Amino acid sequence: MDSSKTEAARRRRFDQLVSVYHQDMYRYAAWLSRDKAIAEDVVQEALLRAWKSLDALRDEAAAKQWLLTIVRRENARWFERRRLDTVDVDDLTPSQEALLAERPNEAVDEMREAIYRLDDDYREPLVLQVLMGYSTNEIAELMDIKQGAVLTRLHRARHKLKDQIEKDAALISKDIGEDKRP
Repeated sequence: MDSSKTEAARRRRFDQLVSVYHQDMYRYAAWLSRDKAIAEDVVQEALLRAWKSLDALRDEAAAKQWLLTIVRRENARWFERRRLDTVDVDDLTPSQEALLAERPNEAVDEMREAIYRLDDDYREPLVLQVLMGYSTNEIAELMDIKQGAVLTRLHRARHKLKDQIEKDAALISKDIGEDKRP
């Protein structure tokens, strides 16, 4: 086979992988980075890295784990390379302040915040299982840990999340009770 046909076949293979797994890559990157713009950058870098090493992917059945591992590593590289800009909230314009105060769904925001407060060791397997639908076996492969460790982390993550939500609810109830006192 000549090189133009080989290159075309390689491009078709890559395009097929991207069309199937791009949404999963982005969703995973967004959960890891907690920022849509960073997630887009991470996915773009991951796609470049995947293109360069596409020939290393021998088993198409492992493509999803392979791509998500690349996303995970690119996310770590992104945070190693960049210093995050900080914004002084006192210097915000009125329109920017309105964006900070926007809360369309408080219950979802509270749950998301509680998940974000979990340590990475607990948050990552929980997100992979609950939001991305991975099995514990797949999570173990992706995170390069044993399946038993995944099960332990998932169990602890759920308990920590439950405790955190109950604690937050108790604080809110206490604050409401104090506000109603004469």
